[in-house]
Amino acid sequence: MYKEKIDKNNIPQHIAIIMDGNGRWAKAQGKHRGEGHIAGAQALHDVMVAASKLGVKYVTVYAFSTENWRRPDEEVNGLMSLLFKKLDIDIFMDNDIRFCVIGDTARLPEDVQERMHYCINRSAGNQTGTLTVALSYSSKWEITEAVKKIASRVKEGSLRIEEITDSTVDEALNTAFLPDPDLLIRTGGELRLSNYLLWQCAYSELYFCDTFWPDFNEEELCKAIYAYQQRERRFGKTSEQVSNTPENCHQ
Repeated sequence: MYKEKIDKNNIPQHIAIIMDGNGRWAKAQGKHRGEGHIAGAQALHDVMVAASKLGVKYVTVYAFSTENWRRPDEEVNGLMSLLFKKLDIDIFMDNDIRFCVIGDTARLPEDVQERMHYCINRSAGNQTGTLTVALSYSSKWEITEAVKKIASRVKEGSLRIEEITDSTVDEALNTAFLPDPDLLIRTGGELRLSNYLLWQCAYSELYFCDTFWPDFNEEELCKAIYAYQQRERRFGKTSEQVSNTPENCHQ
């Protein structure tokens, strides 16, 4: 059991997840793809609660990309209906978890937007954890929008070009309210980032597993966290520099 192996004093503050494999899970079970998405929604609830209990402060999941709008209408409509029905505010309130959304949400159906805003507003005061769902999101879209915001500030004279820094970009992104992910998990066996949090994951630890998302549970989460804890995060420094930092010298 990996839960007993992990160091409770070294839990990643922010975990980003690419929830992949719903459709392939359903196909392997002889089921319709929509049933895979339903099972995936339940897995998200379970993992969100498990992460919060482990002490993870932020979980950000890739639920629907801007590219996913190209999928067959039947599947897109089914996903939108699922998002509307499965946003259970009681789960957030019972576990003191704040619900947030990033992405081009103006493209979402009105009923989804209404339920989304209700959950955002109702859970706004929760403090134990934050679940952020990336809906109609892509990193290229987000960065393009950030560039537009910064360009507008330069044009209006409130920002000079030489004043633009990494922090300027951070503040213009949808994720300005979040710290960068410490760990990015992708399920389903694919080895790519798929246009997800490209700026934010510059120094995130990457963890790929073959488990389809509907089968990803607390044990799988603990396994990923344990793998994360075995790595040395250097952020461009040498091992010697990292070991000589004040926080490590006192360990």
